[in-house]
Amino acid sequence: MSVGLLAIVDDVLSAALKASAKTAGVVIDDAAVTPQYVQGLSPARELPVVGRIALGSLFNKFVIIIPLALLLTAFAPWVLPWLLLLGGTYLCFEGAEKVTEWFGHHHAGAEESTGDEGKLVFGAIRTDLILSTEIMLIALAGLDPDFGLWPTLGALIVIGLVMTAAVYGAVALLVKVDDIGLQMMKHPVRRTRRTGARIVRAMPAVFRVISVVGTVAMLWVGGHLVIQNLAETVWHGPYDLLHAIEHAIEATGPVVTWIVDTAVSAVFGVVLGMMVVGVVLGVGRLRGRTH
Repeated sequence: MSVGLLAIVDDVLSAALKASAKTAGVVIDDAAVTPQYVQGLSPARELPVVGRIALGSLFNKFVIIIPLALLLTAFAPWVLPWLLLLGGTYLCFEGAEKVTEWFGHHHAGAEESTGDEGKLVFGAIRTDLILSTEIMLIALAGLDPDFGLWPTLGALIVIGLVMTAAVYGAVALLVKVDDIGLQMMKHPVRRTRRTGARIVRAMPAVFRVISVVGTVAMLWVGGHLVIQNLAETVWHGPYDLLHAIEHAIEATGPVVTWIVDTAVSAVFGVVLGMMVVGVVLGVGRLRGRTH
């Protein structure tokens, strides 16, 4: 009995490990996006906010994504591409909105939400819902269809826990690095104090880079989601173009192919996102004139 149970646990862990490897890119994107939401908070609130976002991420995975994914896979698999298409479009919109802010366009309500911890947490959890959906669906696709319901559920639970711990553990460490530097500046050893000062001076630039990387990640992931799921629903055009570009440069090696794939997906994400931003702004102005 115990030997059989251990064998099942081993199978679940092995399957979870293999499926997790395919989600690495999205996990990196998730870790890059999240620190943006704690910028501007007081140091005392950074870890509590990261903790609240992590709990929201667990809720997303275990209460929403995994049950729905298993139900839809069993009874309505055709719905999944449409959900991913909507999620990808939202990521493109959010990324494009941040790009417009780089060029000085401030969206209505941005100032109010900057200091509102509840809105920050809600925005982060909302974005996490989309990224976590892709993580869990990629993981689900990487599991053997004949694995069985309960082993599949067990593997998804393991993946959800590990990915959440990895992402938000890294985020928590990242947002507290400057505090570590401040503590080092109080050390009696001069070299340690200098290292701490360098860390503190470097953190604003690090967060600016993270903000850019997070925005590009949203555009890349969102664009890739839309391209892939458009092909599975109504339109093969963007996917066929991307495939043709990949085929034309495949001789340059997998790294260059991946970079080009990412760039094309990000450009597509910017274009789509700007279109959605334009629609949202237009609707907002019409509503303003009506009122």
